[in-house]
Amino acid sequence: MSPLPRRSRGFTLIELLVVIAIIAILIGLLLPAVQKVREAAARAKCMNNLKQIALAAHSYQDTNNGLPCAVIMSQYSDAPGSTNIGPNWAILILPYVEQAPLYNSVTTSIQLWLNPTTVTADQGWTNVRGANINYYQCPSDVSAGTPYTGNFGGVPTGTVPWARGNYAANCGPHYTYSSRLNGGSSTGGPYGLPGQGPFSVWTTPSRKQGMGIQQIPDGSSNTVMFSEVMSSAQSNDPRAVWAWGLAGSSTIVAHADGDCQLPNDKAGTTSGCSDDINGAPDLPQQGLSNWTSCNSNQATARSRHTGGVNVFFGDGSGRFVRNAIQQRTWWIMNAANDGQTATDN
Repeated sequence: MSPLPRRSRGFTLIELLVVIAIIAILIGLLLPAVQKVREAAARAKCMNNLKQIALAAHSYQDTNNGLPCAVIMSQYSDAPGSTNIGPNWAILILPYVEQAPLYNSVTTSIQLWLNPTTVTADQGWTNVRGANINYYQCPSDVSAGTPYTGNFGGVPTGTVPWARGNYAANCGPHYTYSSRLNGGSSTGGPYGLPGQGPFSVWTTPSRKQGMGIQQIPDGSSNTVMFSEVMSSAQSNDPRAVWAWGLAGSSTIVAHADGDCQLPNDKAGTTSGCSDDINGAPDLPQQGLSNWTSCNSNQATARSRHTGGVNVFFGDGSGRFVRNAIQQRTWWIMNAANDGQTATDN
């Protein structure tokens, strides 16, 4: 007689549950590692963006004998709707970040603003506002995909929205934005030190040029040129708009002074009130702390990188600055003329 065929034995329910539990544990262990690798790659790409922007600023200086203006104004204003506000540094360096056609499309307007003897309210330069430029966007900031639909420079709402960017020119750590006017330098703050940055607000009539990199008083290796700013997912939030020169959009200023003291200041708190950015909500739990009642004249560096921000120095070197940096050290790194180095802290 032939033997009966043997039945194959299946898994019991308990064995299946054990296998599923083991797989879940392995996935739980693997996901943080994958996220860390992904964030490390994004941080490296962000630093490369800053490098390209810094190289572009160097090229601009070689051609024009000075860094670009942080922003050009016909008359000082820190109110977003003002037509006194013209092109900023990010527009002026467009030819050096592979965006010459975009620059050339509004060059007539830009030259009106750059002319030291011309007072203009021409807004033709704002026609570049909707362009998404890869070098200007940090891959860690997913909110940068939400354009700003509010009123900047008298451009009506409901027209082409303003694209976001995540990089800011350093106008110096001393309060306020108005003290950066035409290369001005004021002394004070918590340490009684000068707090001018390498970039300034320029009006007419003036030379309309920032510092020469070789002429930075504290030295280019000791002075931050560019840092990050963070966007939000709200279309009416003016933060991180690359073509707009006011604080929190594409410049940082007064970022180690008063109630705005450190990178990502007051992030994670329940009531923030740190930056002064007109029209921006106070969202400290999202890392976006702000006094909602103020005009745009104070903002610190902010990013979605864990624990700090990327910055780039005048000598072409980059660094990741931790949120826990000492305030005095943060001041010294950002002041171009305080006579100190970070090791003097």
